[in-house]
Amino acid sequence: MSSSIRSIKLAPEGRARINWVRQYMPLLNSLEKEFLEQQPFAGRRIAVSVHLEAKTAYLSLVLAAGGAEVAVTGSNPLSTQDAVAAALAEEGLKVYAWHGAAEEEYKTHLNQTLDFGPHIIIDDGGDLVNLLHTERTDLLAGVAGGCEETTTGVLRLRAREKEGKLAFPMVSVNDAFCKYLFDNRYGTGQSVWDGIMRTTNLIVAGKNVVVAGYGWCGKGVAMKAKGLGANVIVTEVDPVKAIEAVMDGFRVMTMDEAAPIGDIFITVTGCIKVIRKEHFRKMKNGVLLANAGHFDVELWLPDLEELCTEKRPMRQNIMGYVMDDGRILNLLAEGRLVNLASGDGHPAEIMDMSFALQALCARYVLENQGRLEKRVYAVPEEIDKRVAQMKLQAMNILIDQLTEEQSEYLSAY
Repeated sequence: MSSSIRSIKLAPEGRARINWVRQYMPLLNSLEKEFLEQQPFAGRRIAVSVHLEAKTAYLSLVLAAGGAEVAVTGSNPLSTQDAVAAALAEEGLKVYAWHGAAEEEYKTHLNQTLDFGPHIIIDDGGDLVNLLHTERTDLLAGVAGGCEETTTGVLRLRAREKEGKLAFPMVSVNDAFCKYLFDNRYGTGQSVWDGIMRTTNLIVAGKNVVVAGYGWCGKGVAMKAKGLGANVIVTEVDPVKAIEAVMDGFRVMTMDEAAPIGDIFITVTGCIKVIRKEHFRKMKNGVLLANAGHFDVELWLPDLEELCTEKRPMRQNIMGYVMDDGRILNLLAEGRLVNLASGDGHPAEIMDMSFALQALCARYVLENQGRLEKRVYAVPEEIDKRVAQMKLQAMNILIDQLTEEQSEYLSAY
């Protein structure tokens, strides 16, 4: 089947974007050369559902360089960049995505991506895996396994594994040290604020920023907010993470307490109904509401719709919800991932590490086909450490090595 994209005429712009990030992704540069020589994916089909922008496109091209037949779709309708999709289609990959796809269109694109019978799944949020386990079970026999990119997708995988219903092995790339310590923390921290500042053109310094969730993504968002001069408030349900936030210098309180104080609210929990009716009622006029969790369920939009008397477009990607008392609550990017729906996602240098993990773990799954159980696996330590070493090498940084005496000393304990 031919690709389903907006327009192939956009390909030159997309190609320029891909070439730009390629300059700043030395790990994928190295793996592209390695894969070209070794052809680890020869004769194999890989389905990719990750936010379809330039970095994802380059990952897809690296997999194709390794001999794979690759089909690509987005993992969020608002994060797909039509020019990048066109450039990939022009390169001969199967591409099924366009920006702003309606719900049914988005599902059609997912199904089209699976139609060629993939052996490997590279997922972000779990939509491809979910579809394979529900409506496309006819394809399960051909799937060797796959990799999951993000926290939300891993939660869905672990729930399916716990029920004994996971039909093939999946590697949790999200839980690798070289993923969450850098991608989740520094990548999310920067890209969320890139998206908010690009969309609003407002200052952050001096404002009260409420960060819901203090996992690795929340830590990054809070840290960047602090660096921008904000007064940061953290809300949490985990007592350990709450204490950590306090000792990192942030105020910790309930969302009920934070609602009337905050100027900017950012949800980063992966849970549902984090900010809802009772919170919206307390908020100040002019607040900014942004979500950095994978699905648009953290800011509970049905409550916002119910409470408002009017919806007023304020700027591109900002909808003002007018309350009955005249207050306006400003929702960014329809409550979807603000760093991608209102920006370009994580910096290229950060995604270089995450996508190197994806590529190497995809090869690991194929190399171990038939030996892996139907469960969620951690990224093998040797892959995690290889990516770290590749990154250091790319930065021209040397580190010490244990002497034989030191190794013997440590192994004695």
